Amino acid sequence: MRHGPEGRTTEGMIWGLQRRLLVLLMLPLGLVGMVSVFFHYQSAGTAALQQDQQLLRLVPLLADSVVVTRAGEQHRAPDSPMAAPGVAGLDGGPGLALLLAPPVEEFLKEREGFSAYGLQDANGRPLLGEGWLPTVLPATDGAEFLSVVEGGVTYRVVAQRYHTAAGELIVMLADGSDARQNWFESVLTRVLLPNLLLLVLAGMAVTWAVARALRPLIDLKQAVERRSPRDLSPIDTDSAPTEVRPLVSALNRLFSLVNAQTEAQRRFVADAAHQLRTPLAGLQAQVEAWAQAARRMDAGEQISLRVDQVRRLRDATRRTSQLANQLLALSRADTVSADSQPLQQVDLKELCETILSLFLDAAGDKHIDLGLESQPAQTQGHAWLLRELLINLVDNAVRYTPEGGRITLRCGQEDTASGPCAWIEVEDDGPGIPVEEQAHVLQRFYRVPGTEGEGNGLGLAIADEIARAHHTHLQLGAGALGRGLRVRVAFVAIAPTQGPHPAPSARAEV
Repeated sequence: MRHGPEGRTTEGMIWGLQRRLLVLLMLPLGLVGMVSVFFHYQSAGTAALQQDQQLLRLVPLLADSVVVTRAGEQHRAPDSPMAAPGVAGLDGGPGLALLLAPPVEEFLKEREGFSAYGLQDANGRPLLGEGWLPTVLPATDGAEFLSVVEGGVTYRVVAQRYHTAAGELIVMLADGSDARQNWFESVLTRVLLPNLLLLVLAGMAVTWAVARALRPLIDLKQAVERRSPRDLSPIDTDSAPTEVRPLVSALNRLFSLVNAQTEAQRRFVADAAHQLRTPLAGLQAQVEAWAQAARRMDAGEQISLRVDQVRRLRDATRRTSQLANQLLALSRADTVSADSQPLQQVDLKELCETILSLFLDAAGDKHIDLGLESQPAQTQGHAWLLRELLINLVDNAVRYTPEGGRITLRCGQEDTASGPCAWIEVEDDGPGIPVEEQAHVLQRFYRVPGTEGEGNGLGLAIADEIARAHHTHLQLGAGALGRGLRVRVAFVAIAPTQGPHPAPSARAEV
């Protein structure tokens, strides 16, 4: 016997299943037993009714068997061995004898020791038969039934007045084979004891079968418990029972998802630490320089800063803030696949108009022509993530498009071979991305060699992560006239709102 929490868990698992199986066995067995008892009782009642009817048929024949003899004379019919000796009549009257009819004679022979008959006069005085039969005085000529216990046997007795050859007599016939007095013993031996024996055998079989059947499952449980928290390798499905293989496959899929999630978090933490090191080091260097200068000055003096120092401090602060926001967005995009939040209906045209207004000032500072070409388009998704996706695409375009350039934000809906498709698109005429680099720029913290300007290499990676969370991907290509970059994201469209289809909107420009 195993001890400790593990042993108690295993034992509890076995006994829990055993109790369930025993209960499931006891319920039908109990139901079968109750039905059997009911039918046995019904059968006993039917037999008792048939017994009463037989007694009613035999009583007239017993009355017809009464014959009158001379006083003190015995009479025995030569063909009737059951003829009863006569008894002297009362007050010197004639004697009585019985010449039993064959049905009555057969009845008494079959139930020898458990049957009796009796003759009483009209006042209930016994004349012939068993002396233990009670005195019964029927008030009418109808038959009366009663039960009499004699010698531990319950007799069913019928008594009825008859006008016989000897005058008016009370004829009685008793049967001790009443089925109703033996039905409990019959039920005990035929129903209850077999079912109890079956239940004991079933309990022993269930105990043995559950312990044997659960052995592979218990081994699997122990193998999982002995694993290190970092060991997320798949479990061997071939060694598991056939019935448990779907569970093992589900566990392996869960291990794979957890492993991928853990790896993504580990990579995220490492990348975040690496990328934050540079701007934080710059900030720390500036602050340390000012602190050293402050140590050589009095408390009331002021530190003067050059313009280039303030600008470097501002740039480092902006870059740190932007990197922190991008890392937060990337973390949220990583976990959205496991998020249980329901999808929402997203209006892509309204989303593009909102994002356009956010970048008007930044585009104006660089004299960039920022425009919108939109048509009604709706899809299902996470609105806050799609907003983050579009912000990163537009920010990336504004950041790398030179002064006086052109950026166009588009959205629309069209029919394709796979069904209606809603899409958004950001196109610029900046330096673009070479074809051989397009697969690499979707990786985190990757920047095309020789790219001018400051950046963290996260904008397109975040957008692609969000796109994959919506079961799609970024489509990169060249812009108009082969210049710049065009990024397109296609979604599954949902039914448009009712009403006439509005015309495409004109280009809104800055």
